[in-house]
Amino acid sequence: MELRDISTVDFTDQKVLVRVDFNMEQENVADSEEHFRLNIVKKTIDLIASASGVKIALLTHLGRPEGREDKYSVAKLVPLIKNALGRKVVFVSDSFGASVEASLGHLANDEILLLENVRFYPGEEANDDAFAQSLAAPFTLYVNEAFSVCHRAHASVEAITRHLPSYAGLRLLKEIAELDRVRFSPVHPAIAIIGGAKIETKLPLISALEKNYDAILVGGKVANEALDKKVTFSDKVLLPKDFDSPLRLDIGPQTVAYYTQIINTAKTIIWNGPMGKFEEKPYDIGTDAILHALLESSAYVVIGGGESLAVLEKAGVIDKVSFVSSGGGAMLEYLSGKELPGLMVLQA
Repeated sequence: MELRDISTVDFTDQKVLVRVDFNMEQENVADSEEHFRLNIVKKTIDLIASASGVKIALLTHLGRPEGREDKYSVAKLVPLIKNALGRKVVFVSDSFGASVEASLGHLANDEILLLENVRFYPGEEANDDAFAQSLAAPFTLYVNEAFSVCHRAHASVEAITRHLPSYAGLRLLKEIAELDRVRFSPVHPAIAIIGGAKIETKLPLISALEKNYDAILVGGKVANEALDKKVTFSDKVLLPKDFDSPLRLDIGPQTVAYYTQIINTAKTIIWNGPMGKFEEKPYDIGTDAILHALLESSAYVVIGGGESLAVLEKAGVIDKVSFVSSGGGAMLEYLSGKELPGLMVLQA
């Protein structure tokens, strides 16, 4: 898929709204460490900011608020964003309107705006066109740098592109290039490792990968549900040989050995979802063993999904993986062959 490329744009004297995804678990917001989703937008912000006279505002969501809830205000992200982007951040307590326009007008050259949580407004998730027009009004250009929400037909993702010239950020372009690589032309042997929960979201991906991949290793709650529901797969789809216990909260040692043997032969690997209830010991053993096998592998490894990202962050190995996607649901849907609303509106 070819998208309208940010690097073709002259940002001189422009007012640019950048849709980012700085959503994170509430318990992690106070964490002083840098966060993956903040770090990956830096190249795009630096590129835009290099233009003379440009003004930049960031727009994100945080959690699932029901109306305006202080605990979901993105104001608490200001120190983290400042640290990750290396720029002064000015918070605005609205996502649109006179306060945004005034703040843009007073913005210094070395500052960027952070607008309030866009999900405080019902028009966002309703993909309301009038709300999108209000978001767009203070700006002259729009950049989508939030692949992880591109599967959502929300106002700040889809409808807003009707009101501003719109482009894909550098990270979004890279996401699509990397996922296209493993989706359409994987080097064989190619395997996928699918875990986590919600079998209904994983079955389309498994079905799509069966056509082009040599083996699909299944674990986590997905494996349990597949066994319980007696889901039938092709011979390429492998379910666990054993579990940690009758509770089936983790894959067992035979499965770890079997999956590791297959991983060792691979040239391309996609991983989405842990092998068990990794948040609690000792149910993290299977996931940790699979992660170790991936890190030891010479394969090209692409990992995505919120829980998979948590596994990598916990182990401190994000920089040791070939590519880490910021998308969970978006990655699943894109690799499954679905059309993502946020991408369709950015097609070149």
